[in-house]
Amino acid sequence: MQSAFELTDDERIALMRIIQQSLGVQRHVDLFLWLQGEIQAFIPHDILIAAWGDFSLGLVHFDVTSALPGVRTVRIAGTGMTAFVRKLFNGWVQFNGNSFMLEMEHGFKVLEDGIAACPPSRALRDMKAAIVHGIKDERGRHDCLYICFSRTGFAQPKRQRHMVELLAPYLDTALRRIQHLPEQRPRVEPLFKLMPRSPEPCESLGLSMRELEIMEWVRKGKTNQEIGMILNISVFTVKNHLQRVFKKLDVLNRAQAVARTSQAALTERV
Repeated sequence: MQSAFELTDDERIALMRIIQQSLGVQRHVDLFLWLQGEIQAFIPHDILIAAWGDFSLGLVHFDVTSALPGVRTVRIAGTGMTAFVRKLFNGWVQFNGNSFMLEMEHGFKVLEDGIAACPPSRALRDMKAAIVHGIKDERGRHDCLYICFSRTGFAQPKRQRHMVELLAPYLDTALRRIQHLPEQRPRVEPLFKLMPRSPEPCESLGLSMRELEIMEWVRKGKTNQEIGMILNISVFTVKNHLQRVFKKLDVLNRAQAVARTSQAALTERV
């Protein structure tokens, strides 16, 4: 009797083809075509939500891939979806990093009653099952969670969970090659509202716009890790920027840097 995880020769060939095709994913349209192709024989799904970021802080971004009308990344409602995927991520951690399946007879409810739902949230109400799996990033705290939703459920749940685990690294690699959509980039508030609204660096400080941007988040009490997540850069890069800021301002720490930049902002305003 064939094991649930055992593959036929044809399936092995198809799986190798899927892996090879994943290497060609460069754009969102490539990801869509790949996920709607042969991979559906191994992981049949109607919606795939990829969520990544720091789930402990709630700094999470999304990609939604589906052939259903209107179910797109650009139409996702961040607030309700963030709480939803954080619960699933915590569940995945509790399962020791193993995939798990959820079955919901009446669909998945993402938002509370009375809150307007985006098309992806409405579509999830028609989904009957989901397979959840993630990729942990211990170094950069840039964890990823992948949720495959099905309107009809999964005929071979153990096998399909295994396939999600098997193909998740290739999905993860493909997703990391795709550029962010404009809607996925964090919205940063105007830097130092007291400063002149000019695209040029503040002359009296000699700081670049990126350094001013980082200092604005420092002023708001964000840690290096949080700043890295907000600006989509590594913690190492944040530290390097701050070291240059300290040197330019001739200060020793964050508090002194904030005081120095705030003073300069008031002076220039006058």
